[in-house]
Parts: sequence; structure tokens; C-alpha cells
Amino acid sequence: MSFILKLVRNVLGYIIATLDWLTRGKKQQRSSEQQAFVEAQTSNMALYQFFACPFCIKTRRAIHKMNLPIETRNATVGSVYRQELEQQGGEIQVPCLRIQTVKGDEWLYESSEIIAYLQQRFA
Repeated sequence: MSFILKLVRNVLGYIIATLDWLTRGKKQQRSSEQQAFVEAQTSNMALYQFFACPFCIKTRRAIHKMNLPIETRNATVGSVYRQELEQQGGEIQVPCLRIQTVKGDEWLYESSEIIAYLQQRFA
């Protein structure tokens, strides 16, 4: 039974991901100087995610609309990023935004919190 649930969840996830890709809006436009500044500010960020997770899709969609070049890291079973997320972030939960600072790493969980943080900082 759990195999069937996993299969249904994965199929639905890929359908949602495809629909997201097909319906994405335009990226936020900035001057080249502003975009260079944003790129410098996001170079220390990474989004740990699963491709077909609805909450990850929601977060990636917001990142796309804000035109933020944030690296995505797939945290599936067996991935080095999954181990990194668990060992350094403290738990395996996605989406998770890792923000590296001079004071140490900050790990933001929950799609709504990640999106609110990025909107406050970049929108």
C-alpha cells in the first residue's frame, strides 16, 4: 500500500511541477547593476529541495518571479546534500534555505518563511 501512495504522490508531484513550469510568469526586471548586486547577495544561499514537493515548487516559483539566482540542491535519499541538510541544518525537511554568513549558517525552513524573507530582502 505504501508503494502505491508513493507512486501517486510522485506522479502528482511531477504533474504539479510541469504545470508550474508551463505557467510561470515573467521574472522581475532590474538594471544590470541592480541584478549584479542581487547576484552577489544570493551567492551565499542554497535551497535544499525535492523536485516534486509542492512546497518546494511554491518556493522555487517565488524565487523565479523575484529573479533570484539561488542554487538548488536536491536532497533525495542518498544525496550528499541530504546528509549536509541533516548534519548541518539539524533535520531533513524541505524546502530549506541555507544562508551562509560570517556569523555562521542560518537555516530557514517552511516555504512561507523562506518566501517572506526573500521578499523582504529583495522585492
